[in-house]
Amino acid sequence: MSRLRVAGVNFDHMHMGDNLRFVHDHPGVELVGVCDERPERMESSVEAFGLPADAVFTDWRACMEVTQPDLVILCPATGEHALWVERVAEFGVHVLLEKPFAASLADADAIAEAMRRGGGKLGVNWPLAWYPPHVTAKRLIDEGRIGYVQSVNYYDGNRGPLYHVEAKIETTAEFRADEKAKSWFYKREKGGGSLLDYLGYGATLGTWFMGGVSPLTVTTVADQPAGLEVDEHSITVARYETGLCRFETRWGTFTDPWTHQPQPKCGFEIVGSEGTITSYDYEETVRVQTRGCPGGEILPVDQLSPPFQDPVQYLVHCIEGELPVEGPLSVEMARIGQQIVDSAVLSSSLGRTVELLD
Repeated sequence: MSRLRVAGVNFDHMHMGDNLRFVHDHPGVELVGVCDERPERMESSVEAFGLPADAVFTDWRACMEVTQPDLVILCPATGEHALWVERVAEFGVHVLLEKPFAASLADADAIAEAMRRGGGKLGVNWPLAWYPPHVTAKRLIDEGRIGYVQSVNYYDGNRGPLYHVEAKIETTAEFRADEKAKSWFYKREKGGGSLLDYLGYGATLGTWFMGGVSPLTVTTVADQPAGLEVDEHSITVARYETGLCRFETRWGTFTDPWTHQPQPKCGFEIVGSEGTITSYDYEETVRVQTRGCPGGEILPVDQLSPPFQDPVQYLVHCIEGELPVEGPLSVEMARIGQQIVDSAVLSSSLGRTVELLD
């Protein structure tokens, strides 16, 4: 079987470097091109992966026509997700779209329709979906260890989107001061803000843990500091038939969770009818309470194996096996997450509880 050809297009989000590393490390694919309007944003990837000059583009259409990829990795600003998917989908390619799904439910549906017309598979990548503790928590839920899931509490974020670039390399104070005024992360029309950056994680993985159930109503409060167009902290309460879920997003945690877990810890607390699970980002164990062991037990996280270690492995597996994309990466699961996000944005703007949007 010939190797799948992969191109990375639009480097707005620093996760592009991480995703291209997954491509580089996969024996069944070939990185044939990268493209961004700002060449300096591609420099580290070009150097890291030894890309020749004729594989580096600033014109996206030229990149698509010359490299003829099978799979395109997209990392644009949230507000431009629909635009970029519509651009590349017409070439009939498969797409790995870096989180979040979209800036709005209308954009999410436009993305799904563009992919339907193009005929390729779409995977919406949520990096938390590949964290061993969360994968372990889902396995325990599916095994019935805590009964049916009634509610999920989620808290996540980091010190801020400008504190690091690809591969979690820390930036300088000078960089952050210079970049903040022009970064898309702080532009409302580009889909900036902690709510759009992180709520989709909690809403989508929370939906995954709850077996695809949707909430009835959503109530959200967002804090928007003076001088900023976007929020840096939000709290969403979603009401389900089984109870309440809390989803909290934060730019401004005391530490970044990949170096030192902040307090509150980043991750999930999952409450079931017969027990509970705590599953925190980057940790090597999960804690499980059950009626038979109310004092709780500490369990090691699962060791992930190919093709379930990263989004590139998984999407290539689905493409080659002609399998549906499932779980948090699926359009179906991510769309419920987007409904919660859109409802949260509306609730915050109105200052009241709203019914789930559709």
